[in-house]
Amino acid sequence: MADKIIYLAEARNGALAIPARLESPSGNVADSLGRPLHDLRISITDRCNFRCVYCMPKDVFDKNHVYLPHTDLLSFEEITRVARLFVAHGVEKIRLTGGEPLLRKNIEKLIAMLAALRTPSGQPLDLTLTTNGSLLARKAQALKDAGLNRVTVSLDSLDDATFKRMNDVDFAVADVLHGIDAAHQAGLGPIKINMVVKAGMNEQEIVPMARHFKGTPYILRFIEYMDVGASNGWNLQEVIPSAEVVRRIGAHMPLLPINPNYTGETAARWRYADGSGEIGLISSVTQAFCADCSRARLSTEGKLYTCLFASGGHDLRSLLRGGRSDAEISSAVAQLWRGRADRYSQLRTSQTDLTGTTLEHGKKKVEMSYIGG
Repeated sequence: MADKIIYLAEARNGALAIPARLESPSGNVADSLGRPLHDLRISITDRCNFRCVYCMPKDVFDKNHVYLPHTDLLSFEEITRVARLFVAHGVEKIRLTGGEPLLRKNIEKLIAMLAALRTPSGQPLDLTLTTNGSLLARKAQALKDAGLNRVTVSLDSLDDATFKRMNDVDFAVADVLHGIDAAHQAGLGPIKINMVVKAGMNEQEIVPMARHFKGTPYILRFIEYMDVGASNGWNLQEVIPSAEVVRRIGAHMPLLPINPNYTGETAARWRYADGSGEIGLISSVTQAFCADCSRARLSTEGKLYTCLFASGGHDLRSLLRGGRSDAEISSAVAQLWRGRADRYSQLRTSQTDLTGTTLEHGKKKVEMSYIGG
């Protein structure tokens, strides 16, 4: 039996320090490597109705798994307050994640609150959400009406048997595709489809997935199987390099590289030579993108992480609930970001044994289901 994943033991460690000298946000704060703070990913629930083998494997997250009590979760008002402070520091894009974010009750209310925020220049945010698609068909229009701009949907195979083996809850491909189409009809685009590729599990689906979404309004993105957390049993031998994905697709449908949409975009873009769309490749293992990473992550219970592969976070919730002012919290965030030097993917070879279980002398990495992808 795999070890149980328990978050509460480390939950309140690492309180975010408030500097002695407070500052007003300038709309632009950079870390120690010159990377700006442009993106905030907010996990709004630790619950998920899938048990994907690379994220929440059933032998770890079984029927006895204890989720966070509702009182530990940040309220919508707390989330919006944090988001407003981050926007003042230069954040222009917010992505809601989980768990499965559509399981959070009244999520439309939160989206409306976030959609009302404006950047220092008066522009609306790019407000997005990542989902497994299981509830998308019934919620798509309400999400759009609340102010959500677009969605990214996880789909690892078009073959039902393979997909059900990966989500491990017997959920059908057709239902996810229905949700994707509903989101498109609601105007939640351009919609991106994320496929995590794991050797021996779904690599045979690379070309069929590319062929299916070629010529559609959707952008398919292939993600290298990553060593996030310790519960998924990651092994380097199960990684299909993005270069191999391009080779396999290109053998049937010629591809040409294209420029990124913006600095720090995680997916390398390739277009079909015949002009019928594009794909993306997220290559954290073989082509680290640490140099341009502009993302901070907020966990469900209010811990701030400066790297997807971090071993610990910084407690914001105690500041929010401890009567601290906006100026104090904002200054603490700025101080933390300026000291940020994370570049785990670039250092992966020297800092881990490539089994995904250790980082820097045995520290456990935070689970993907806890802070989102």
